[in-house]
Amino acid sequence: MRMFGFAGWSGGGKTTLLEKLIPALAARGLVVSLVKHAHHDFDVDQPGKDSYRHRQAGCREVLVASDRRYALMHELRGAPEPTLEALVARLSPCDLVLVEGFKRASGLRKLEVHRAANDKPYLYRDDPSIIAVAADAAPATTLPVFGLDAIQPIADFVVAHAAAP
Repeated sequence: MRMFGFAGWSGGGKTTLLEKLIPALAARGLVVSLVKHAHHDFDVDQPGKDSYRHRQAGCREVLVASDRRYALMHELRGAPEPTLEALVARLSPCDLVLVEGFKRASGLRKLEVHRAANDKPYLYRDDPSIIAVAADAAPATTLPVFGLDAIQPIADFVVAHAAAP
């Protein structure tokens, strides 16, 4: 499996870009999976649902399955946060793993997604694993720069630069 990352500050447009990019990559015949880093105490389950109640009762893992999908929830229960590598190892085989977040992951080629309205500094200046930028205002850099809506050129770049973990 090859991997490519997307880094940027919250509100910078990573999810919106990926939402447009994934269908463009899938249209090329690629099987695409995604690992997203969330902040702190997120929850994909709803209070009152059986799976939520089972987790709250102390299960380390709860797998919910239907004829359309399954979801595995794993409670760390005080264990350290898994590394990106450990999380990717849990995925089913695919052609391309997109990684959203994990700003500090080293060795992962990344595209920085940046919006000027966020008023945050660019990350590429301090992160040599960022090899391109997608932004609404072009920064002064020698890195390749794309507009936030340049989906096909970004897809070309991702396919050309995705690498094995």
